Amino acid sequence: MSKYSKSIIASGHPLVSEAAGTILKEGGNAFDAVVAAGFASTVVEPALNNLGGGGLLLGHSAEKGQNLFFDFFVDTPGLGLKESVDEPHFFPVTVQFSGSKQVFNVGLGSVAVPGTLKGLLHIHKRLGSMRLSDVLAPAIELAKSHVVNERQAYFLKLLYPIMTLLPEGNAIYKPGGNYLKEGDQQVNNELSSFLEMVAAGSGDTFYHGEVARKISQDMAENGGLLTHQDLAAYEVKERTPMAVPFRDYELLTSPAPSMGGALIGLSLSLQSLYGSPDYEYGTGEYLLHTTGLMQEIEKIRKSGFSNEKDLKAFFNSTQGEQSIENIRIFPRGTTHISIADKNGNCASMTCSNGEGSGYFVPGTGVMLNNMMGEDDLHPEGFHSGPAGQRVGSMMSPSLLIKDGDVKLVIGSGGSKRIRTAVTQVLYQVVDFKRSLQDAIDAPRLHWDGEVVQIEPGFSEKAIETLAGRVKLNEWDAKGVYFGGVHAVIPGIEGAADARRGGGVVEID
Repeated sequence: MSKYSKSIIASGHPLVSEAAGTILKEGGNAFDAVVAAGFASTVVEPALNNLGGGGLLLGHSAEKGQNLFFDFFVDTPGLGLKESVDEPHFFPVTVQFSGSKQVFNVGLGSVAVPGTLKGLLHIHKRLGSMRLSDVLAPAIELAKSHVVNERQAYFLKLLYPIMTLLPEGNAIYKPGGNYLKEGDQQVNNELSSFLEMVAAGSGDTFYHGEVARKISQDMAENGGLLTHQDLAAYEVKERTPMAVPFRDYELLTSPAPSMGGALIGLSLSLQSLYGSPDYEYGTGEYLLHTTGLMQEIEKIRKSGFSNEKDLKAFFNSTQGEQSIENIRIFPRGTTHISIADKNGNCASMTCSNGEGSGYFVPGTGVMLNNMMGEDDLHPEGFHSGPAGQRVGSMMSPSLLIKDGDVKLVIGSGGSKRIRTAVTQVLYQVVDFKRSLQDAIDAPRLHWDGEVVQIEPGFSEKAIETLAGRVKLNEWDAKGVYFGGVHAVIPGIEGAADARRGGGVVEID
């Protein structure tokens, strides 16, 4: 007998949610559906996700009675590199959001060892119930042709210099000399053919076979750091989820080496220590408290805080109380998929290709990531980590648990803004009893280290209160900069973030 009357999917693209819905209708479970959605996302959200990137999945298996965490994020490249690369193919590109800008580094020297393809195949093998060919069928059809929607056209426009860096990118995203825009048909025949090969069981060629050989050859000849040995050595890691108490709940989130889970845990723990809010949502006091909390978290992060061991040490000292006092006296390309099926299986998966390196794997239509070029993932400096080491991530797929049951499946895209987006939604749902969609739609703020970036929608009085204490940059409209939270309350509702053109599908 089913635990819930319906299955629910929330993701960053309606076609991704539909792909997962198709699998659930055909009798698949939440893990079949999330794998199908993951592959579909690499097709229709190519500016955010790709098989050449990395990801994390936190799942609840009702059948096994277990909470499981799969780490298929990227590794630092360079295993077996015969000669050091003095000048990697590595250079900056500035991405201009509507209200702020961020610098990323791209090129073959920005590529980390990819994990998304291997991760999706591993999850399907471990927890899926359908044939792989059926799970990949929606993505294969979408790769043959789909319409570029308004939100994806915007992402492609943001990343134009990267998507068209090399001839292979121009062939896909600038067919006939015209860059893809809203309403255009996007065709990636090489990707559809590659996915058909994967569906037939030959996905391992990306890591051990002919495809791996081509990648390593291109890298060796063009200033890249990724080697054939890197690809052959890559493994998906199964880890124990990090558990953080919050009010009457327990949040399960990303463990080390992900940094995002520990920072969300720190934020929730400080919020719990602070006590129930003594202010109303959306008021000046709310903005002051939220900003003070974000500033305190950033200060602690810069001191070297990065994992659950640091979290335990922090609260075993007097630092927690001091941080609360600091808050009280306040002076101052990623996508996510959430799924809960009727039987109680839940999957929260966040994947990213960064902004993409601009390099496409020959014959596959797959762009590799630029994770070695994202400064927030390399606090010690670019290319400073040892080869073969799993790169830390800000991604934080999470489950909110109460009395052993999953009450919320949640996560977000958004680089450095992931933790602030997720925690602001959690605060609103738990502390202010707001509906899930209202919490996701609500305006957000983010402390970027210098100013508070703030979306429109707060009252003029609340804005004036905050502006009297800290420098603000007020945005004209809500934007993708502030993340894309997609979440599901099992059996009840799903909510997708309009900032990223999300879509929800319910299957009765």
